[in-house]
Amino acid sequence: MERSAATNHNETHHDETYQDLLQAVRCFWTPLADKPEETPEGVLCALWATACGEPVSVDRAVGAPLPALDKESHERLRELIERRKTGVPLAHLTARQTFLGLEMLAGPQALIPRKETEILGRAALAKIACMAREHGEVTVIDVCTGSGNLALAYAYYEPQARVYASDLLPEAVALAQRNVEFLGLGERVTMRLGDLLAPFEEPQFVGRCDFLSCNPPYISSAKVKEMHPEIARHEPEAAFNGGVYGVSVLMKLVRESPRFLRPGGWLGLEVGHGQGDGIARQLAKNPAYAAVETYVDAAGEVRAILAKSKAADSA
Repeated sequence: MERSAATNHNETHHDETYQDLLQAVRCFWTPLADKPEETPEGVLCALWATACGEPVSVDRAVGAPLPALDKESHERLRELIERRKTGVPLAHLTARQTFLGLEMLAGPQALIPRKETEILGRAALAKIACMAREHGEVTVIDVCTGSGNLALAYAYYEPQARVYASDLLPEAVALAQRNVEFLGLGERVTMRLGDLLAPFEEPQFVGRCDFLSCNPPYISSAKVKEMHPEIARHEPEAAFNGGVYGVSVLMKLVRESPRFLRPGGWLGLEVGHGQGDGIARQLAKNPAYAAVETYVDAAGEVRAILAKSKAADSA
């Protein structure tokens, strides 16, 4: 990959080129399955822009013109590359991550949005858009919202969605609120602090929610200890640890959601590797749900499940 973005050699007094820096990244870069967008070229471009005071996500950085480096920005770039080498996540260094095409703020306060969660996001948006066409304003709840990526995508892409989101971690809610302001969606997105659906025990939500979504922690406690150090050391454990079997939060939500869904409303869940078929079967047997849909990743594994609440006349 050739890049012609300029380094101001008169100011920097160095001969380090884009290819030199790219080679430095390649020497330590390791591909991660849950971050397929992070190539050596992408990492360098994102850090380069950030060093120049123009932070962008890796998705936005690739293919974009690189700003000129002066001496100070070159030193900052070198420092950022060294921090990335030690395992600090790229999204923590740039403070940016793209989700469903939206540039969002990212940080150690919450899980970094993953491409795999876009499977649930797209499936949910299709249902939300359909309901909006049918009866106007749609009430959406997103729990375990983290940085707010799902909640904000719903509001951004569906103007008739009124979205409420919650998280158990105060620092995650604070980051999500910053994202609400960053994207200018404050009129239609509300963030709340609390465990799952507890913040919504109010008449306006009980039995009235059109769509309820969650990307829960779904890694078993034993496997959390075996996770890649970049994840285990830098992202909040509460965003991953799903209990002994990895499904404690999922099962709790399956039990509690029917109280909040209106007849014909939808529950949307992201599930971990190997969990999808079993959870889909449990939902299909649950008398509170009328239909179950599964959505697979590129490898054919179920990664998102949607379940429709039974209509009043079929309950």
